[in-house]
Amino acid sequence: MDKSQIIEKLLNGEMKLYQIEKYTDSIDEAVDVRREFIEKYTSTSLENVSHYTLDMDNVFKKNIENPIGAIQLPLGVAGPLLINGEEVNGEFYIPLATSEGALVASINRGCSTIKASGGVNARIIDDKMTRAPVIKAPSAVDALNVKKWFEDNFKELKEIAESTTSHGKLLKIDPIFVVGDYIYPRFVYSTGDSMGMNMVTIATEKVLNKMAEETNAVHIALSGNVCVDKKPASINMIEGRGKSLVADILIPKDVVEAKLKTTAAAIAEVNTAKNLLGSAVAGSMAYNAHYANMIAAIFLATGQDAAHVSEGSIGITTAEDRDGDLYFSVNMPDVPIATVGGGTSLATASEGLNILGVKGDGGARKFAEIVISTVLAGELSLLGALAAGHLARAHQQLARG
Repeated sequence: MDKSQIIEKLLNGEMKLYQIEKYTDSIDEAVDVRREFIEKYTSTSLENVSHYTLDMDNVFKKNIENPIGAIQLPLGVAGPLLINGEEVNGEFYIPLATSEGALVASINRGCSTIKASGGVNARIIDDKMTRAPVIKAPSAVDALNVKKWFEDNFKELKEIAESTTSHGKLLKIDPIFVVGDYIYPRFVYSTGDSMGMNMVTIATEKVLNKMAEETNAVHIALSGNVCVDKKPASINMIEGRGKSLVADILIPKDVVEAKLKTTAAAIAEVNTAKNLLGSAVAGSMAYNAHYANMIAAIFLATGQDAAHVSEGSIGITTAEDRDGDLYFSVNMPDVPIATVGGGTSLATASEGLNILGVKGDGGARKFAEIVISTVLAGELSLLGALAAGHLARAHQQLARG
């Protein structure tokens, strides 16, 4: 069957998009056929989508279904960013993929301020990944018995979970919520350099099979939304998920004035009024100005799961005037990242991670300290611009051509 015949069958509804690979000699040919069908069906041209350097055969196996090409985003760098961490020390140039004009320039200004102040201090508070299934028992009394079963048999359940992976470790099953006859146990794992969602899902399912043999409960869904994956949530704010991070810096008065064109007192007031009080008024869980901007840009540049930006966006910024010097910190309890597996295997993502020197095994904790340091740079610069009244002017000059 040649290309025109396949497209004709697709247009007539005689073939499904996912069946194209069966009738083509290569993945690249299937991509071309699928794209040409979409062009005809939508009466549009996909010329730019058709140009890419990705190995589509590998991408099709690991990363996407029904491919038609690839998109492009501008990629910039900010830096050098001077970091004083436990995992990394030194200067880094940060790859940032974004279409928002002024963002890279703003982060770059934050990097310059950080360097002039001797560097940002970055630390990992905790490192874990979670999966929380929802389980149903015949009654609330039975649900409490199932809760006790998890608690009493943890050692055996740990062995069962860890039999499924050479990298993951089950750290605890806690908290375990009971709501009527439903049970929500939160399985907490360490997952090494992998983000780990697939790993912990497979391990948790193995434990649930054991539960089904020994109790009168059944599992309703492998995720009961107490994990909480790809959604901002109070439990992740409190308990943490992925990498839980903190970074801070003390910026001398003269550097605040020279680099940020404002004062420590002005930045501290903007932070209190906007990030703390304003967020409280709105009922937000993100007590910050724009963590999501930096998280999204560095995630897209390094092949992270973009949906986890929703988790990385939560956190608290603090700012204090210390006799004219500015103490500034960012706290991020929920940053799921990886340097192996998933989107990190994409060629462009690998290059982004290689810019930072964190690609592969042993890189995730280093990457975490770089991520939060980048967030501090961008957060500092924006609050400085707001305090100085420069935000609208910067966007007028840099983001509107």
